[in-house]
Amino acid sequence: MKRIEFVENKINFVVEVTDKNEVKFLHFSALPFDESTIGYGKDSFSLVEVLVSGLDRTGERQGPKYIHTAPGDNLKYKDLRDYRNEFGRKLEIIMCDENTGLEVCSNFQFYDGISVVRSWTEAFNNGEEELGLEYISSFAITGIEKEGLSRQDEKLLLYIPHNAWQKEFNWNMYRLTDLGLSVTQPLDRQHSSKVIEISNVGNWSTKEYLPMGYLENKETNSGLFWQIEHNGSWHWQISDKDGHLYINLSGPDEYHCHWWKKLKPGESFVSVPVGVGVTTGGIDNAIAELTKYRRIIRRKNLDNEKLGIIFNDYMNCLYGDPTEEKELPLIDKAKEVGCEYYCIDCGWYSDGYWWDGVGEWLPSKRRFPNGFKNLIDYIRSKGMIPGVWLELEVMGIKCRLAKALPDNWFFVRHGKRVYDRSRFQLDFRNPEVRKYADSIIDRLVNEYGVGYIKMDYNIEPGIGTEINTDSFGDGLLGHERAYLDWLDGIFKKYPDLVIENCSSGGLRLDYAMLSRYSIQSTSDQEDYRYYATIAANAPSGLTPEQAAIWAYPIIESNDEEVIFNMVNALLLRIHLSGNLDKLEERQLKLVKEALEIYKSIRNDIKKSLPFWPLGLSHYNDSWISFGLKCENRSYLAVWRRNSQMPTCELPIAHLKNKNVNIKCIYPKEENCKYKWNKESGILTVNLPNIVSARLFKIEY
Repeated sequence: MKRIEFVENKINFVVEVTDKNEVKFLHFSALPFDESTIGYGKDSFSLVEVLVSGLDRTGERQGPKYIHTAPGDNLKYKDLRDYRNEFGRKLEIIMCDENTGLEVCSNFQFYDGISVVRSWTEAFNNGEEELGLEYISSFAITGIEKEGLSRQDEKLLLYIPHNAWQKEFNWNMYRLTDLGLSVTQPLDRQHSSKVIEISNVGNWSTKEYLPMGYLENKETNSGLFWQIEHNGSWHWQISDKDGHLYINLSGPDEYHCHWWKKLKPGESFVSVPVGVGVTTGGIDNAIAELTKYRRIIRRKNLDNEKLGIIFNDYMNCLYGDPTEEKELPLIDKAKEVGCEYYCIDCGWYSDGYWWDGVGEWLPSKRRFPNGFKNLIDYIRSKGMIPGVWLELEVMGIKCRLAKALPDNWFFVRHGKRVYDRSRFQLDFRNPEVRKYADSIIDRLVNEYGVGYIKMDYNIEPGIGTEINTDSFGDGLLGHERAYLDWLDGIFKKYPDLVIENCSSGGLRLDYAMLSRYSIQSTSDQEDYRYYATIAANAPSGLTPEQAAIWAYPIIESNDEEVIFNMVNALLLRIHLSGNLDKLEERQLKLVKEALEIYKSIRNDIKKSLPFWPLGLSHYNDSWISFGLKCENRSYLAVWRRNSQMPTCELPIAHLKNKNVNIKCIYPKEENCKYKWNKESGILTVNLPNIVSARLFKIEY
């Protein structure tokens, strides 16, 4: 028996190779390893779960649970590679199954100074027969309940981020009993077929949930958190196993996601990467670690350094009906208030109804009688970088090209092209599709001078495609990986091009995409009052400097409503919209003032960490607060949303017992009261109107 045991970046990591040459993953925690906490069931602490077709599974009841997989249970230790690279320590644990010839390498990439590892699994068929992969874990750990003395259903809290169109970042907290995983037997005999599991099936990776979660142990004040970094189908599950609780994280599988992969002799497969971290002190600390990790794995780019201000003509403005006549006064006002990008949203390529005819991406002469290039040049003449909206992964059913192209350009199931909302899904595995997409980008950048693209995506093509693949789900996975490869090529060719990730707002909020894209549309929410919750919670799902928030002052608004609207975006990325050319002068000044404040603080935003004095927001909250902390100062946004009480107490843990200087920096005419209590660490704020908001700067 030998152990791989160390502490790296506050992660306590223990793997054991038993006398039977089996590899057991005994510990992954912010707390030190205590052998006595394992107790029973040590043989069940598998490092990897992998399921191959046609093999017998033994052990306890499994049902939808990925435990006691075959040949997962038979893998034997083969080799270890332990070295350092540019990010930090790298661990590769290699195992093999003599019966099938399957070799598995479990990868752990550590990052210096960050309590998160990136984990993935590689499978190699070194045998003489084909192997059918039904499941392979990217990360699997047993014993997630073992620390502390209380029962697991008393001490563990599971935070799950629900996500939906216009209702993104909707976190809820559950006890395990709330989700049906109760303790009903002695722990050493506790087993069931019940699974707490979250899956996504399809190309909208976050249409129901963000691919992440947080498990908190109240008794020990410790936690485990994760994100699955994939832009399609994925799955995670928590359940019991031989008296312990386990968590498995993966990309697509056969049972839930229609994915099955044939490995011929000599072939290999790499699972999707996942980020997994540990913490003490609660969910704020977990998200802070994730924020640091997300910045490390992200493509280096100037946009996340400069944090340019974008005007987009869509939301509560032109709503997909752009014309030269409408755009010109908006361009002038966008420049006047201080915008740095101007994006023309959907509709620019169609004379009329544009939804089902997309695909050729040629500008409408009717909408722009003096030429689209002329309008783009006008934007540049104002000192702003021009942008346009695209939806390159689809073609409308009325698009001329779609009718002429062969089926292998598109997703096909049961011999028929896949329709969704009058669009076909293009298949980026096809080199001709990628070549065509290249030509669109080349034309916009080189002929028209576009420097910003809003890349939208508004359909769900479902489980995948049957063309040139082993399964529907594998066709989908191949497309998603081909799309990412294509995107990498575009950024290599045009490194200064800013491309926004948008999928009906926030329906692809994953770090397969966000490790490439510098900016992400967070929502299509049209009500600025509800957008406050989305804005406050956005840094839970992505870094603040990538989270684009609509700020769209409404013509009929009073001053407080304009201020509320602008505060939504001031600690993140500004997507300004609305009919600026029709606002009263006083309200236009409030918009301009907000952008000036943003420019003065954005250098702090890109290196700050988020915190939530009132906890993550819910859509029925009457008070909302979210802040960013830097080295010697913090920024705090506070919203009053239909509260009958004008005063709110905001605990700020990291400032307790500190002398601070607090100032309301937006708006300059404060019209509010606030008081800091050093001993309690509470900032009390009194806001004047039933719907109002303020931005504070706190120096210490």
